[in-house]
Amino acid sequence: MNVSTDVLVIGGGPAGLAAAIAARKKGFEVTVADGAKPPIDKACGEGLMPNTLEVLAELGVAICPGDGQVFRGIRFVNGGTCAEASFSGAGAVGVRRTVLHQRMVERARECGITLLWNSPVTGLAEDGAIVGGNVLSAKWIIGADGIHSRVRRWCGLESHGQEEIRFAQRRHYRVKAWTDCTEVHWGKRMQAYVTPLGNDETCVALISRDPRMRLEDAWREFPNLAENLRTANPSSAERGAVTATRRLERVYKGNVALIGDASGSVDAITGEGLCLSFQQAIALADALETGHLENYEQAHRRLARRPNIMGRLLLLLDRYQSLRGRVLRALADDPEVFARLVTAHRGQGSPKFLAATGIRLAWQFVTV
Repeated sequence: MNVSTDVLVIGGGPAGLAAAIAARKKGFEVTVADGAKPPIDKACGEGLMPNTLEVLAELGVAICPGDGQVFRGIRFVNGGTCAEASFSGAGAVGVRRTVLHQRMVERARECGITLLWNSPVTGLAEDGAIVGGNVLSAKWIIGADGIHSRVRRWCGLESHGQEEIRFAQRRHYRVKAWTDCTEVHWGKRMQAYVTPLGNDETCVALISRDPRMRLEDAWREFPNLAENLRTANPSSAERGAVTATRRLERVYKGNVALIGDASGSVDAITGEGLCLSFQQAIALADALETGHLENYEQAHRRLARRPNIMGRLLLLLDRYQSLRGRVLRALADDPEVFARLVTAHRGQGSPKFLAATGIRLAWQFVTV
């Protein structure tokens, strides 16, 4: 193992690999350390939205046609109400999390990044970090070790502000997708996400406020979904995770910066977690190049603003069933409004466009 590096990334998941690739493109010598080994999995909906694919392309990570299944839009299902919208331009892709991670590992190797797997980081040192029992010196340290980040705690960047935690379960089924969209099925304070994958496989993820809730427990909330899966065989074990809405006051201290869920997070209901992490990686690399991490902190706040707003709005629909019913009926009655909201969710559209969309949705909401 090298005794020094320009940039040490602690955490080798997608956020950490994105940060490593972006920093390497700026000419830094980069090392990634993780106690696990690839491919690293995580319970998630496994849909890569068009803006996520765009940022991956900017990092040079190619998702090939055979890696997953293209889908054209989003469909909301609430009881007997169904509203859907297509993406403008290129479609999205459903791809297994392990496949995405493997493609990012391959790109990191191409870039000449040193990858230290099975190498747990046990603490920070005066001029670096303790990796596998040895001190690895680094000019910059990036904490990309997830929602329960130890780097965040070691640096004293823990925030004790208000946060909202929910619980996710994910399983794959050997069944050809019945939809060309990613579907969000709304139930009582829970959602089930359906994403078509390649090789006649479908990903189903459940998010609820009950840590004991499992997929089979939720079928009574989603009878149509349960019927589609009635004869399907599971192709993976059920896997759980935590999703949280959390904002930190600071995302850097000294020469240490946080990225991804370690730096604060948005609820998985937004589908923005990966894209946000990849955008942060590019902003962080720009800041490392200038040597001013305060620029990254400013960019971090700006990038998180829209996903946080969308997350709050969607969680309102989760909490209030009558409100959700009226909003989804309005979207079903005027599909163009839904399409415009999806465009806004992707960060596209001028302020005038967003204002006009809001007025049109409000009118539909009043008249539904």
